[in-house]
Amino acid sequence: MTPPPLDGLRFAFGTLSVLPVKVTRWDREAARGGMLCAPLVGVVLGVLSAALGLLLLALGSSGPLAAVATVAVPAVLTRGLHLDGLADTADGLGSGKPAEDALRIMKQSDIGPFGVIALVLVLLAQVAALSQMYGDSWARGATAAVVAATAARLALTLAARTGVPPARPEGLGAAVAGVVPVRGAVLTAAAVTLGAAGAGALLGSYDIVRAVLAVAAAVGVAEVLLRHCTRRFGGVTGDVFGGLAETAATTALVVLSLNF
Repeated sequence: MTPPPLDGLRFAFGTLSVLPVKVTRWDREAARGGMLCAPLVGVVLGVLSAALGLLLLALGSSGPLAAVATVAVPAVLTRGLHLDGLADTADGLGSGKPAEDALRIMKQSDIGPFGVIALVLVLLAQVAALSQMYGDSWARGATAAVVAATAARLALTLAARTGVPPARPEGLGAAVAGVVPVRGAVLTAAAVTLGAAGAGALLGSYDIVRAVLAVAAAVGVAEVLLRHCTRRFGGVTGDVFGGLAETAATTALVVLSLNF
């Protein structure tokens, strides 16, 4: 039975953010709706991120400070879930250990050197890209924050498609792995790409191309990481999903910051 749309929305916001949304169903059908709705979570988090950045700019802050605040909002509103997943995934991949040992390393509470390096580089890249765009114009920085946050959650939708196995039999990764039909994933990707193009159109014709390329690059790089993790770990975990989101967001911001 197909769950009501609200069940999917609750699943998406309840698992991918700390916003006060109660998850009423925790089953494969609700997970399917939730992962299809994941980009909507990105839109909301992106708008909130951009709002804080713009508020600081309006109060006279510098572009770099506004960029730091913009990056901080999704980290706070996800309790650092995706950043933690990025660090754990980097530690697992960097360990060079067999899948079972790498997964055990990822479950440990501490962060190793590969995780620290990944966090530092990703956060620096995000802040640097946003700082440049806020310096160009407040509208360009705000639009980039929304597009990148949405593309990051689109990467989660695509990673939850049919055919991608879980690496463990338990956890969030197992709950959402393979729940999204390929057709649904493709349609969601098309919708996000069109939405990004529409956002870019508000800034100019070149920004339409830039926004579309940013989404394409984000999901492309995330797909490369997804396939590598699937080969190394035998499937996906909640940590891998977090790593994919941060990788996609960073890629989108870097592409959006390029002047071509």
